[in-house]
Amino acid sequence: MALTVGLRPLTRALLRPWARVPGAALGRPAAGSGDGVRCFGSPRVLVEPDPAAVGVAVMKMRNPPVNSLSLEFLTELLISLEKLENDKTFRGIIITSDCPGIFSAGLDLLEMYGRDPAHCAEYWKAVQELWLRVYLSNLVVIGAINGISPAGGCLLSLSCDYRVLANNPKYAIGLNETLLGIIAPFWFKDVLVNTIGHRAAERALQLGFLFPPSDALQVGIVDQVVPEDQVQSTARSVMAQWLAIPDHARQLTKNLVRKPTADRLLQQRDADIQNFVRFISRDSIQKSLHVYLEKLKQKKG
Repeated sequence: MALTVGLRPLTRALLRPWARVPGAALGRPAAGSGDGVRCFGSPRVLVEPDPAAVGVAVMKMRNPPVNSLSLEFLTELLISLEKLENDKTFRGIIITSDCPGIFSAGLDLLEMYGRDPAHCAEYWKAVQELWLRVYLSNLVVIGAINGISPAGGCLLSLSCDYRVLANNPKYAIGLNETLLGIIAPFWFKDVLVNTIGHRAAERALQLGFLFPPSDALQVGIVDQVVPEDQVQSTARSVMAQWLAIPDHARQLTKNLVRKPTADRLLQQRDADIQNFVRFISRDSIQKSLHVYLEKLKQKKG
């Protein structure tokens, strides 16, 4: 029996171009920007023009303490990305974090633990949508990774066109789902294989590797490792190189390379949602999540 995914009011906003998230600060002129270039935001996402680069927006994730990808945070990210896609002012976006030491800790386990199937289905649909939106974006998307980036945070990084990681040994990156007793979906796996190759991905996925910066660069999960205070300037320099290419040629090439991977999910979205809900609803998986969440509570205590 197919699952019916009910859409909450905030999620339904994704269907409307330039929809506004409650609490958003829309239309505020950015310092130093032209009259037609404005920044906008929401409680968890701030988007503003890069003052040093015409046509470039900087998206700062600010869902403290660790930028967990909750349903509401995912929705706000999606709305912000849609606005940027629809605004011809922008040709590129730099995604970074406003939370010190954390790019994104990944999926919000509280959206999966103790939840009913309908909620889990709605949540997974939003995770799928974020990946598709970033992975297939017509914009140049640069990840300025200024903190740890496990699991879903790694997926977001891998979805970018180029990744710059801060050279801090604490800032590990990788798909570590097996350490939590769960598995990475096939489309997580596909993106990692595309990035670092089959054998490296096979080991990394099974062992739940979190790569420190030097190893992440060596295996190819990031493109550059730079001092922490140079992440943004490096991302800006890389963006200039990518924007030097005519948009239509770059966009068509990107689509040519990435569409087959995205199509695998697009053709199986409903089945993927149902598989996720069945898997996450298992007693054994719920127990694993409970144990992991209890460990996190003890660390905080």
